[in-house]
Amino acid sequence: MEIQSVKGTRDFYPEDMAKRNFIADLWKQVSLRNGFVEYDGPIFEYLAMYQLKSGDEIASQLFAFEDRGGRMLAIRPEITPTLARMVNQRINTLPRPLKWFSVPRLCRAERPQKGRLREFFQWNIDIIGVDDCLADAEVIFCSVDFLMQTGLTSSDVIVRISSRKLIAAMLEYFGVEKEQLEKVYGVLDKKSKIPQETFEKMLEEVITEQAKRRKVLELMSVNSLEQLEDFAGSDKNAKEAIDELKKLFEYLNLMGITEFCRFDISIVRGLAYYTGIVFEIYDKSEQLRAICGGGRYDNLLADFGGPKISATGMGMGDCVLGIVLEEKGLFKNLSQKSGIEYFVAFADDALQNEAIKLVARLRRAGLKADFSYKGGSLGKQLKQASMQSAGRCIIVGQEFTQKGELIIKDMKTGNQETIAANEFFSRL
Repeated sequence: MEIQSVKGTRDFYPEDMAKRNFIADLWKQVSLRNGFVEYDGPIFEYLAMYQLKSGDEIASQLFAFEDRGGRMLAIRPEITPTLARMVNQRINTLPRPLKWFSVPRLCRAERPQKGRLREFFQWNIDIIGVDDCLADAEVIFCSVDFLMQTGLTSSDVIVRISSRKLIAAMLEYFGVEKEQLEKVYGVLDKKSKIPQETFEKMLEEVITEQAKRRKVLELMSVNSLEQLEDFAGSDKNAKEAIDELKKLFEYLNLMGITEFCRFDISIVRGLAYYTGIVFEIYDKSEQLRAICGGGRYDNLLADFGGPKISATGMGMGDCVLGIVLEEKGLFKNLSQKSGIEYFVAFADDALQNEAIKLVARLRRAGLKADFSYKGGSLGKQLKQASMQSAGRCIIVGQEFTQKGELIIKDMKTGNQETIAANEFFSRL
């Protein structure tokens, strides 16, 4: 019987692992240079924690199970609830504001499709304890900073920004009842993902009154903050939300990334805990799901039994991101980056022990070095060096036995130099 991998999971062969590490390592580098510190939590939590506040979308996507003690647990589908639990447990000792990041492995029991798997890695950054939308600007900047570091530009990706506070204010202004809001958010979140006719039918199911529904459809066609001001009239809550969005775009302008960003009223975010500014980042071809999404969730800590503290953050999965980087050709140089620095070849089997000594010395010096276990002809060993993307090949031959000299071959240019072994290592 041949055993296959589980549908919706991935095997990471070395070439795939190089891509995964490129993404994860850069996530960490960008997080640290933007002032975030790393945390992590358990891979499973009590099922009730996710049922509490993540909404139907997440609650229906859980791998849940009962442990030997009869407790209902679930493998984490996201890490934000874990973050809220951890912060609440030490709320009186943690200095604020908190700027935390994590790169967890997550699982969701859903139908696998392009850019969406059952098991994936996700970069999360969160800022807790800052009321001003400057924190939201920081989260957006950090996300864009990473994308720029991969080689993506404003011609490749777009940050679409909106506000749940604004949409809530407008819906209330239109007379939509509060108990209907979550269902309406769920439909609005699907607007850009489904045909307009389907969207209107779904909206009709949650807002039965035609007059209210027409106002919502008009709202969802607004494409600028200026147009929105005219639309909102004198509603105080809507005006506050619009002013906050304007302030956010001022911060983004100061940070130099407005070319990546635009206002988009259709960005709602499906999860129940968002309360303010929300955003999603897309590949400009718009053939894929969002690369990244996030926003403000000022009530989450209180919902989990802690004090009411403002918070904002985002999550970026590796699946869609990996597809975008592959399509843009940004993985093409990974073999050179992940290759070894020195391959030590020996011209005669009698020199294998000398090669082993050299390799060990290079490794102790902190360099990536390897050699052939089988030996064989020099040509075969040089071929192996090329396959391992070695930067240089050190050839141990007669020059070494007679004069203590090594031949150093640049594998890219083919140039060679002969140098005394002691001098070579003193240069290192």
